[in-house]
Amino acid sequence: MPLSEREQKILKEIEQGLRAEDPGLAKKASNLGRLAARRTVLAIIGVVAGLAITLGTFAFNQWLALGGFVVMVLSGTALVQSRRSRHTGGDDQAGGWSGKIGGSWRRR
Repeated sequence: MPLSEREQKILKEIEQGLRAEDPGLAKKASNLGRLAARRTVLAIIGVVAGLAITLGTFAFNQWLALGGFVVMVLSGTALVQSRRSRHTGGDDQAGGWSGKIGGSWRRR
């Protein structure tokens, strides 16, 4: 849902106030998108490298191939988490699960 002109104006005023009051925080906030993009690229590189190690070494060293598989799975997990956090506004608990409470997982 797009913001109305009035809401956009209010948001710009808030952003300008933040920049004037705390420029360091404003700079950190503007860098978050680049950091998420960098993590996504590194995760993709990890998946490709893990796949290459797994396929390239399986014939002569199964332990190294297993290590490549582990790298691939961990990088894939990081990629999914990075994509989820970018699509949900940076929420670390992107799936909406609030954590274990009283012995069972509770949905927010």
